[in-house]
Amino acid sequence: MAFKLIFRNFTFNPKDDILSGLTVALALVPEAVAFAFVAGIDPLVGLYGAFMMGIITAMFGGRPGMISGATGAMAVVMVYLIRMGNDVGMALDTPVENLGLQWLFITLLLVGGMQIVAGLLRLGKFVRLIPHPVMMGFVNGLAIVIFLAQLGMFKETVNGEQEWLSGSTLYIMLGLVLLTMLIMHFLPKITTKVPAALTAIIVVACITIFGGIDVSTVGSFIRDGGGEGLKGDLPSFQSQIFTLLYTIEGHWMTIFSTASLLAAVGLIESLMTLNLIDEMTDTRGSGNRECVAQGGANVLNGLFGGMGGCAMIGQSIINVDAGGRGRLSGIVAALALLCFVLFGAPLIEQIPIAALVGVMFMVVIGTFAWSSFRIIRKIPLADAIVLISVSAITVWQDLAIAVLAGVIMSALVFAWKNSTMIRARKRTKEDGTKVYGIWG
Repeated sequence: MAFKLIFRNFTFNPKDDILSGLTVALALVPEAVAFAFVAGIDPLVGLYGAFMMGIITAMFGGRPGMISGATGAMAVVMVYLIRMGNDVGMALDTPVENLGLQWLFITLLLVGGMQIVAGLLRLGKFVRLIPHPVMMGFVNGLAIVIFLAQLGMFKETVNGEQEWLSGSTLYIMLGLVLLTMLIMHFLPKITTKVPAALTAIIVVACITIFGGIDVSTVGSFIRDGGGEGLKGDLPSFQSQIFTLLYTIEGHWMTIFSTASLLAAVGLIESLMTLNLIDEMTDTRGSGNRECVAQGGANVLNGLFGGMGGCAMIGQSIINVDAGGRGRLSGIVAALALLCFVLFGAPLIEQIPIAALVGVMFMVVIGTFAWSSFRIIRKIPLADAIVLISVSAITVWQDLAIAVLAGVIMSALVFAWKNSTMIRARKRTKEDGTKVYGIWG
């Protein structure tokens, strides 16, 4: 059964899947590192998380071509848990350093279990019921979030503080970002045999490396954030979490509430991404299978020291746009990421951040539903309010809250319309008399 799941839709075009997978792997590095910094943990934990999420969901997930990894939406939820765990650890009679990370691993076991149960209960099918205005608002809001996240790359650390780039450093950064975007825009018009994103990254990297241009790179980005580099070993079994269960006595409610929120955020983002990729490829994935795969991947993260995660809309779009349609693309992305950590750190650390920012800017342009500006005055006012509200809440709060708010607003609008609608029903009596009933 497992082999049937893997080999079903394994690949439609091996070349495209392999090249798109390599492109995604390069884009995953700064994302995983950045989200690890957000959560306050070692960058390698984020990279391990991206690898384990990616490999399991690519093999067993419900949407071939969709990419999973460490995400910002889940990293933000983890912050309080990790800080609280660290404080509790240092207050013990025998202090335990970095206890917050161990609490995260324990929490991920619960997260995975909840997501697996959701899949077995076939709750994934409910994503199909999300109204179109909510979906469009989600897409627009997420595009804005991705754009705003890239602006942080235009800062540098000066005397321990983050300052905006200026002068020649800024101009070089902007020039390389623009070059990346131009290559991605025009190359597909010339040839589609190679992914435009991968070509752009390689070209810009060669220019900076062989031209001796001093720019921010993947390596400098990791070190500026407090990391030591990309180099690491294979993920190892975290047996110590079972001996540290006593430390969460009295804190089970915090663990359980955090796990519930992480599970909900992860599934909502994953299922919404699945729905979007379905529309892009005009195919249909399995939400229930994706729930189970996401859960299994998070359990694996808890056991082997990753930060967990869910589907990543930006990387999924990069993969699909580059021709990645089969499971092979996600498998290649995950294995390539692991190879970067094990063997390719010196090379990958030289890739300029500007190239990856340019790729993400093109993702933003391709993700945002520009048609919403054209139709906003043509659709019902209630739908327009829902669309704008979901977009704003996605940026202001997070995806899960935005989608829930949008669904509730749409339900209230439907209930109001239903209550103000006048209905008529006709029935005929035995004597031939027609009776009309009017209500509403």
